[in-house]
Amino acid sequence: MRTQTKDTSREDWVVALEREACALVETLDADPAARRLFDGGIDSEAYAHYLAQTYHYVRWTTPLLERARARMRRLGLHPALAELLLCKSDEERGHERWLLADLRNLGWTAERVESTPHCDAVKAYVAWNQYTTQVGVPTAFLGTAYVLESLSVRRAGGTVARLLSAGRIPNIHKAVTFLRGHGDVDGDHVEELAEVLRSLDDPEEQAALIHSARTTRLLYPGFFRER
Repeated sequence: MRTQTKDTSREDWVVALEREACALVETLDADPAARRLFDGGIDSEAYAHYLAQTYHYVRWTTPLLERARARMRRLGLHPALAELLLCKSDEERGHERWLLADLRNLGWTAERVESTPHCDAVKAYVAWNQYTTQVGVPTAFLGTAYVLESLSVRRAGGTVARLLSAGRIPNIHKAVTFLRGHGDVDGDHVEELAEVLRSLDDPEEQAALIHSARTTRLLYPGFFRER
């Protein structure tokens, strides 16, 4: 009698995305600036800098998802993934306004946020994802989404609790909308994304998603720095 074995070849590549997500968390846990945020010990100036840099990349999320979907439809690629990009663009729409509200409650005007220079890591992040969506492999942005949503699942909720408990930042209870919003919902998003991505069996596209996830993992620690 032959023993039946489960074919996991279609699933194994998603494990590589998960490794990148875990590596990002480990890197940030070892980074002093990120660790201060996670532990609630960050001061008001550093927290506002982090939120402002986050604003500068989050504002691109919905436009990039929409561009990737439109290009996939033009190319006739993966209807299910194209629809996932549409869903994710709707999920992320307006999240930059959460950041503006948080910063306003820290005393920052929208004009100050807009005029704050992008750090080099944010510039590189935006440029990379513009490239992949416009002329590279359009599904690659989902690799970026995977590691960032995984980070939110692992750290956003605990970070909010520690920031509120520490109380080092004036008005902090009104300045955690963005973190709280992502910590609350991204768990379901990661599971849904992983399930859909398991249907992607083109090695070139798998490699593109993994590469995009790795690029995001390498750039993200720089979001805490001025340059």
